[in-house]
Amino acid sequence: MLTRLSEATRTDSGGKAAMLGALLREGLPVPDGFVVPTGTEIGRSRRDSVARELGRLGDPVVAVRSSATNEDTEDASAAGQYESIIGVQGADDVCQAIMVCRESASAARVGDYWRRTGGASRASDMAVLVQPVIEAEVSGVLFTPQQIGEPTRIEASWGLGLSVVGGTVTPDTCEVAPDGTVVCSVGSKQTRIDLNHELGGIATSTVAPDQQHARALDDDAVAVLADLGGRIARVLGGPQDVEWAVAGGVVWILQARPITAALPASTFPGSSGPAAALSGTPGSHGTVTAAARIVRGPSDFGAVRRGDIVVCPYTGPAWTPLFKIASGVVTETGGALSHAAIVAREYGIPAVLGVPDATTRVDDGALIAVDGTAGTVTIL
Repeated sequence: MLTRLSEATRTDSGGKAAMLGALLREGLPVPDGFVVPTGTEIGRSRRDSVARELGRLGDPVVAVRSSATNEDTEDASAAGQYESIIGVQGADDVCQAIMVCRESASAARVGDYWRRTGGASRASDMAVLVQPVIEAEVSGVLFTPQQIGEPTRIEASWGLGLSVVGGTVTPDTCEVAPDGTVVCSVGSKQTRIDLNHELGGIATSTVAPDQQHARALDDDAVAVLADLGGRIARVLGGPQDVEWAVAGGVVWILQARPITAALPASTFPGSSGPAAALSGTPGSHGTVTAAARIVRGPSDFGAVRRGDIVVCPYTGPAWTPLFKIASGVVTETGGALSHAAIVAREYGIPAVLGVPDATTRVDDGALIAVDGTAGTVTIL
């Protein structure tokens, strides 16, 4: 039996669905959907149930998303570790995506993550959430304040939020102080991800030059998001990491989970430090000095040795095994609220993100000092 999102609880619907279900019951703007509970087999009868639920939602293009029972907790986010399949339509394809999503619980990178964070992952503990895709003009992530007096932090870019959480752009960064003051730094949003209506799934395209360095959100929209974040934190009972999207002037909540590790004091691009230092976004606390290892893709993984600082264009879920041997991470794109930064903070390794041309400005094997609190990389 499938579960409607408004009825989801962590016991059989997993962390992601339970959080969103709680917000939906409180009347917050969460896209409706349904959950394939843990342990549910996907056979012919279940395919018919999926078809009925899709019909109830209007047969939309959907996102098929992991919702493991140990995901999105106060101790471990599992950010980006499980598979989510975006841009699926029709009962047969949705059922196939559900199986892929569930099987990702057995992926090697997932095992590495849970060994590092002290948990475990089993496919039987994987519920799967299905929701209509919100075709966002702008989307991103916000972190509500962790302490009294701290700002709400927001990252934003064009299109679907995969660009922000995946770190493939350097997003706009905004902070909203308790008194409502808004301060923003404009990022470099060179690409965007949207639905591919011709072929299904998603597609990446180049953002128009005049929009790459234009603000994705004005101050009023930033204030609306900060207020919404406060409401979410009150409903869920603590500081929250929230994924959001704006479509047709309406703000939607796509995910909410507890913040698992403290952010650096500022998430604006670093400007302090030695004159020769490269600057980026402070992503994860701490400092480290070690050899730089240039990693442009999975084919370079074998060159990384324990203690190296990984310098790369960006990191995706497949890169998680490197985090258990690297002493630090530097990326050319991405922000402090991306999945890579979240995992770096959970692993306790310094990270600086959004350092332009880092893989060409730093030589492979060079001795570098990374300050993840200040957002600087110094070539020694």
